[in-house]
Amino acid sequence: MKKTIGILAHVDAGKTTFSEQLLYHTNSIKSRGRVDHKDSFLDNHDIERQRGITIFSDQGVFKFNSSTYYLVDTPGHIDFSSEMERSIAIMDYAIIIVSSVEGVQGHTKTVWNLLRKYNVPSIFFINKLDRVGADKNRVINEIRRDLTKDVCFVDNVNDFIDKINLSEELIEFISEYDDVLLEKYLKGNYDANIWGSTLKKLIKENRVFPCFGGSALMDEGVIEFLNTLDNLTYTDYNEKNGFSGRVYKIRYDENGNRITFIKALSGTLRVRDEIRYNEEYIENSNVGDTIASGITEKITAIRIYNGSKFKTVNCVEAGDLFAVQGLSKAVAGDGLGLLKDKTKFEMIPTLMSTVIFDKTLNIREVLRYFKILEAEDPSLNIIWNEALQEINVHIMGKIQLEVIKEVVKERFNLKVEFGPCQILYKETIADVTIGRGHFEPLRHYAEVHLKLEPLPRNSGIIFENKCHSDNLTFGNQNLVKTHIFERDHHGLLTGSPITDIKITLLTGRAHNKHTCGGDFREATFRALRQGLEKVESILLEPYYKFNIQVSSEYMGRVISDIQRLYGTFEPAEIYLDTTIINGRGPVATFMDYSMEVIAFTKGKGSISLMYDGYDICHNSEEIIESIGYNKNADIEYTSTSVFCSHGQGYLVPWDKADESMHCEFID
Repeated sequence: MKKTIGILAHVDAGKTTFSEQLLYHTNSIKSRGRVDHKDSFLDNHDIERQRGITIFSDQGVFKFNSSTYYLVDTPGHIDFSSEMERSIAIMDYAIIIVSSVEGVQGHTKTVWNLLRKYNVPSIFFINKLDRVGADKNRVINEIRRDLTKDVCFVDNVNDFIDKINLSEELIEFISEYDDVLLEKYLKGNYDANIWGSTLKKLIKENRVFPCFGGSALMDEGVIEFLNTLDNLTYTDYNEKNGFSGRVYKIRYDENGNRITFIKALSGTLRVRDEIRYNEEYIENSNVGDTIASGITEKITAIRIYNGSKFKTVNCVEAGDLFAVQGLSKAVAGDGLGLLKDKTKFEMIPTLMSTVIFDKTLNIREVLRYFKILEAEDPSLNIIWNEALQEINVHIMGKIQLEVIKEVVKERFNLKVEFGPCQILYKETIADVTIGRGHFEPLRHYAEVHLKLEPLPRNSGIIFENKCHSDNLTFGNQNLVKTHIFERDHHGLLTGSPITDIKITLLTGRAHNKHTCGGDFREATFRALRQGLEKVESILLEPYYKFNIQVSSEYMGRVISDIQRLYGTFEPAEIYLDTTIINGRGPVATFMDYSMEVIAFTKGKGSISLMYDGYDICHNSEEIIESIGYNKNADIEYTSTSVFCSHGQGYLVPWDKADESMHCEFID
């Protein structure tokens, strides 16, 4: 049996130390490293060892009893949440490490919410029970209060290893989740095998979450936990069907080879097999018309990684975690083979910074380096601003910027700095509108009519096609869709990307002789821009969902601060002397508030922040004025259509273009 298990936690909860113990006890490594000694097996990058935190997700592999385990160690700092999320998407089970001293922390809640999104069965391990200030019962209560009530703590792990001796408390706990078992329990008809198999099923279905305890550093409770884990978990991968897999990571090795990390979900994959990119990738790709009919790439090598080392194999099967050479187009989240969907990741950056570097350097070369980093971490969303001749990078936080700076220096021998962090704004529309674009300079021809409709917050861009093939061929219709999704399109208020809009292709026109490559891109962009000109635009900003825990004496101060920071909140919850306040507010105002909480509570208060999508900007006029975007000077976009008369092209502004269009109006 093959199982992929992930180790997740808030930073400094002991996640990497716990992973080291699992690998050591299964003879995957010869000695146990330590984070503070800078010799841990999975934190093998120099930057990770210097900083003492996990930055990049890495995998180990070990065999235990009759199963092969792929262990994925993930970052615990919020700035690297996107790296963590990409790994969560391929886990069979997750182990959440919680410090018995610090308890459930901000990032623990982020981890939990992501695991629930991906429906990953989860098991808790309360760590550092040897430490002064450890309080197992307090942490269990925090888990029940902040994460889930469906948690059961197991004092004696032998209860799970030997099903015959399940404690009365566990028997009763399991019975509460199954009506048949409850009836048997009440009648005294207990059967250890039935109760044990039911528990495994409940865990697999995300209905219950076992909780264990120990000390990873002191090696207490780890081997017992491993036995229990092996007993409680199972997978049922099908090796007979055709191959399907999920891409979860891209890396470049020391020789510059592009390595694609994949989780096999069904079938087998061999060296020299060909992989066909799925339809979702093709439709949303900006590679160009070349792949409109689909492409395949050949697997040239397969690697099984254990830390920084790997072995080459000729074949992998369902359940395996591996890396391949030969795929140049795949990105994290892509489904391969029979798997047609693409993972939509939730953790996205809310900040942007400008790369500052020596202007004597070749700008294109610098951009190439950052594009390599973007391939490894798509959330960076590297943007080349042609007008300003600058490179922009999207980030989760300031610590991530520091790490990028070190990575660029180490890998590319390039010294860079970064400008001030800026909030990433977006724009949407307030009402329905029709946009029309015409592109007809001499020997070119394309016309596109689009309907734009506002969508609920955080819906993104949705495309619908209502164009009849009598008006546009299917090939040209697909071109319009490709151009809608090939890039972020600028709004009119600040030039920020538009979102939460349904775009419907109504009709269009091509010319048998004069329509050529790029014409529908021009017409589509003009139609989109003209539609925006006709309707009110709304500026959006990113929001955090927050959870603040402070002593009750600070409740008034916190509520006053939330109002000052343009946030909203739910009624406060009071537990003994602790007040818990949940709410949401703009990233711009709350991003530094954690430092305030720590200061006025003298380190005893806490705040957890989690990205909560976009909403109406709290200070739109101020932001629009400060950005100073001139919609008429944006060289990448224009709402003006181009028509041709007597062999010469002429321009028609957006407010007069409708009456010149060649297609019949459809509203």
